[in-house]
Amino acid sequence: MNPCELTVAISALASSIARCLSDDELSLLAAVLTQLGDTLATISVQREICEAHTADTK
Repeated sequence: MNPCELTVAISALASSIARCLSDDELSLLAAVLTQLGDTLATISVQREICEAHTADTK
């Protein structure tokens, strides 16, 4: 899947989800998914740092 296709797929998914939720539910889900994305980014960076540190000590 190229970047444009991914963007369209995500937009379609967001629209589909939004149709089924109230404004409050949608706001909560957006906050939850933002936190999820931030936490995944933190884990990814931590892994990179740990791998770099492990490579430096070998």
